[in-house]
Amino acid sequence: MSTGVAITGMGIISAIGNNVAENYSSLLEGRTGISHISKIDTVHKGSIMVGEIIFTNAELEAKLGLGPNNNYSRTALLGAIAAKEAIEDAKITNIKAYRTGLISSTSVGGMDMTEKFYYDYLESEANRRYIEGHHAGDSTEKIAEQLGIDQSLVTTISTACSSAANAIMFGARLIKTGKLDRVIVGGADCLSKFTINGFNTLMILSDTYNTPFDENRKGLNLGEAAAYLVLESESLVKKEKKKVLGYVVGYGNANDAYHQTASSENGDGATLAMEKALAVAGLEPKDIDYINAHGTATGNNDLSEGRAIIRVFGEDVPEFSSTKAYTGHTLAAAGAIEAVYSILSLQNNIIYPNLNFKTPMKEFSLIPQTSLKEKALNTVLSNSLGFGGNCSTLIFSK
Repeated sequence: MSTGVAITGMGIISAIGNNVAENYSSLLEGRTGISHISKIDTVHKGSIMVGEIIFTNAELEAKLGLGPNNNYSRTALLGAIAAKEAIEDAKITNIKAYRTGLISSTSVGGMDMTEKFYYDYLESEANRRYIEGHHAGDSTEKIAEQLGIDQSLVTTISTACSSAANAIMFGARLIKTGKLDRVIVGGADCLSKFTINGFNTLMILSDTYNTPFDENRKGLNLGEAAAYLVLESESLVKKEKKKVLGYVVGYGNANDAYHQTASSENGDGATLAMEKALAVAGLEPKDIDYINAHGTATGNNDLSEGRAIIRVFGEDVPEFSSTKAYTGHTLAAAGAIEAVYSILSLQNNIIYPNLNFKTPMKEFSLIPQTSLKEKALNTVLSNSLGFGGNCSTLIFSK
């Protein structure tokens, strides 16, 4: 097996917790963060359910010590909170002591502020500042500013729902090739009317709690979240005697080029991504102890991913579950959210339950883990399958 790249810090904020400890507690207790929309003024307020973070923008700004004239989007605020927790968790006191980069991902970017002030741009100079915060890279720059990373590689990835997984993969490769000593990787996305309306147009939003891999699944719940991990080289870990939380040992990305939004019916992209990740890790399918599935609870995704899992693992599919019934689908942040959950799984030898599952799908006999289970774990495979067929798989180990 590949020795992998060390993970030395993690930070997260989601609908089920404002830090790593709170998220883990919610996972153990089966506590979902899904509820009816309360913070966004939308016509869909009473008809769909989402995963909202409790803090207002003003409260997040106060946590970061920002002045009233800042132009931070909610995405940037959430990202900075989670990234700073990851840095603190990794016990980094001098960010400039080593070659340190930031790879952040988003799909919403600054859209929440753009749509809020869209009609006032020409009339209000004060609101015009949010134009500069609209593009996807702005949140990355804001996070880099908060962390003090200003003289190294800072870049943004936006490949839909596989974005954060691709950020983690890119960071691991930069360390393995000796380009950087340390990389902060992850993603952030906030809820916005733009994404709610977009997914509603696709008719894949649920008006109730999402039910991954259930025959009667009705669609996904959108969620907002941010999560970041600190990746460090083996030499840095040894030199600084760092505590290692886990390792990124495998990764793979593939595009099934099937449809603009739908995944291949046979899971071609997911199959290739999992096979590539196993090859990079030097593992066989039988070596995987738990699968953190993408599991969005849409008709297309769960069928496609389920068929891909069967193609890779055959009759010996390990326990698997989706954690999106807890947080909602957090879009570009999902791969990082579930990377944190995967590492917590490994550290605590725990498999999370696939909430709300009742009826097996008729197309195959796969049944997710439906109760909290203790099991000795050495490896966890995590899937992130994005629009446009962009599919990514990460493998973590102790």
